[in-house]
Amino acid sequence: MSGALTVFRKELRGFFFSPIAYIVITTFLLLSGWFFFSTFFLYNQAELRNFFGQLPIIFAFIVPAVTMRLFSEELNSGSFELLSTLPITDSSIVIGKFLAALIFIALMLLPTIAYAFSAALLGDLDWGPVFGGYFGALLLAGAYAGIGLFASSLTKNQIVAFIIGMAICFMLTIFDRMLFFVPESVLAVFAYLGSTTHFQNISRGIIDTRDLLYFFSIIFLALYATTFVLKEKK
Repeated sequence: MSGALTVFRKELRGFFFSPIAYIVITTFLLLSGWFFFSTFFLYNQAELRNFFGQLPIIFAFIVPAVTMRLFSEELNSGSFELLSTLPITDSSIVIGKFLAALIFIALMLLPTIAYAFSAALLGDLDWGPVFGGYFGALLLAGAYAGIGLFASSLTKNQIVAFIIGMAICFMLTIFDRMLFFVPESVLAVFAYLGSTTHFQNISRGIIDTRDLLYFFSIIFLALYATTFVLKEKK
């Protein structure tokens, strides 16, 4: 764990020295603010349902942008070879980078709490779905960050890593909306693969073990696949 914490601190500091991070944060806050205030003012509704409803599609683009440089930049510059010589296991490197990305996304979400307090001041806000929504957002961010990390380990090009990560995350996001193309015999399987339904269940304040298992399974598989790719590159 000491190795993972070392990598975590290094990568988290690196985020705040990168102009891309601030572009990503600004883009996220503009998009999320638009979805919140369009409901708040146009429909006169003191709730965050529209904000959380659009979060999976926003994360499908934003999270891969956060993770795209984590391995591809080091593979391109050659610093990954130096990192590999240090007394740190591959799994510690992956976990450290994953935690840095997840904490960065959590910090990116932090200003949006102002939306909840704004709605509470001007209306009767139900806080249960709000807490559930943020808990689900962290699980969704973790799943997409793991996928983005895996995409970044595949290539030296950050743009290619972003496209691969975005494509996989976007596919998981829209699975629920493409079920009419799926044969009925495998409908239940494909319905379970979609991330949006699992996120929406948690954002309503319903904590189901099947939804938790879904997100933790994606995180585990993505991080395991990333570790495997790094060992193959060595």
